[in-house]
Amino acid sequence: MFIVRKNFPVFVTGASGFIGGQLARRLLADGRRVRVLSRRPLPELETLGAEVIPGDLHDRHALERGCRSAETVFHVAGRVGVWGPPEDFFRVNVEGTRNLLVACREAKVPRLVYTSSPSVVYNGGDLRHVNESAPLCTQAPCAYPTSKATAEREVLAAHGPELATIALRPHLVWGPGDKNVVPRILTLARAGKLKIIGPGRNRVDITPINNVVDAHLLAEGALLTGSRAPFGSAGAVATPPQAGNSSASRPPHHPGGRAYFITNGEPVVLWDWINEVLRGVGIPEIKSHVPLPVAYAAGAALETVWRLTGRAGEPPMTRFVAKEMATDHWFDISAARRDLGYHPLVSVTQATAELIEHYKAGNPF
Repeated sequence: MFIVRKNFPVFVTGASGFIGGQLARRLLADGRRVRVLSRRPLPELETLGAEVIPGDLHDRHALERGCRSAETVFHVAGRVGVWGPPEDFFRVNVEGTRNLLVACREAKVPRLVYTSSPSVVYNGGDLRHVNESAPLCTQAPCAYPTSKATAEREVLAAHGPELATIALRPHLVWGPGDKNVVPRILTLARAGKLKIIGPGRNRVDITPINNVVDAHLLAEGALLTGSRAPFGSAGAVATPPQAGNSSASRPPHHPGGRAYFITNGEPVVLWDWINEVLRGVGIPEIKSHVPLPVAYAAGAALETVWRLTGRAGEPPMTRFVAKEMATDHWFDISAARRDLGYHPLVSVTQATAELIEHYKAGNPF
């Protein structure tokens, strides 16, 4: 077990979002002293005991305040989406991360856990049992993957004796409280606007939120000890691990300066799972198909219209979404099991049943 120093705060960015908010709640439930960064009020987290710091990743004073005396920074904030000006994604995901790294160094924060994305290895095709040796993407149909890849690279390059860093790549995170992944699918299906892209047999990793939160706490613990942490432990010790920037200076499986895929390790046939959820909440299953080339061409055309007309919001289809909904993308989590002690405790079957009950109880999409 490792020692929890409850008088020393942890700082969570992105607590107004799904992952960051659930992580903050778990930390508070564990008796941790929690600061969160948010551009808007978060009364629920304040009621639970969090200190809400108004601001964003470009507010130097807010970052200084959040990092002051912090044991660990969990950097979850980011610009997400499949459409928008590239400069907007890079301003938040890259420049914002750089600002936070500066604040961590100035405040002598000993460790940083960064929430990255599996999209950093996007290659436009199937990704089957891919591990962390896959190259980072350098181009994609939207700016999100490349901006996250750049930010991840800089976070891991910052790893050293004064600041230990680690990156997690959780895939398709969902569960009660999610306002993006499943609610969007259910809303489109209920409106009759969802079709299966391609044959509908593509396999995808989907990850319940509780397992993703567990992974963040285990990553913190692994940085504390410099090795695999016992599951369920979280906390801080007096000194950070001593490690250099290069992999040659680390023990073979030292987690510092490394990225890890986080999934359930049990990929599902995406459209079968979507239809299971639809049946559970009383929405007709999706049975009609559209070929991937047709969906991809439609996405390209709609992107052009949105770009030329300056329409607000995201196009109803994009090239990136067409590929993501029709291709395999599932990942090897053996490194996370080995180095972090990560084992997904909540199965997809259990989490799906709980999600269906959540919606059947009257909770809105």
